[in-house]
Amino acid sequence: MAKILLAALVIMLLALVLLGIRILLVKGGKFPSTHIEANKALRDKGIHCANRQMEDEARRKGLFDRIQEE
Repeated sequence: MAKILLAALVIMLLALVLLGIRILLVKGGKFPSTHIEANKALRDKGIHCANRQMEDEARRKGLFDRIQEE
């Protein structure tokens, strides 16, 4: 049981070190952004994150609101 836990710990530590190489060795290094808004191809297609879509939907006026304005 202890050998399995030790092996799992070693594998996890190795994975963390490999993920952090860019951050540790490159000056000003950081993980790439995985947010939808940071992806130019998705922005060009008009795809936004769910939070932004909800905000846009909340700002959009419905038929009842437009009739009330007139």
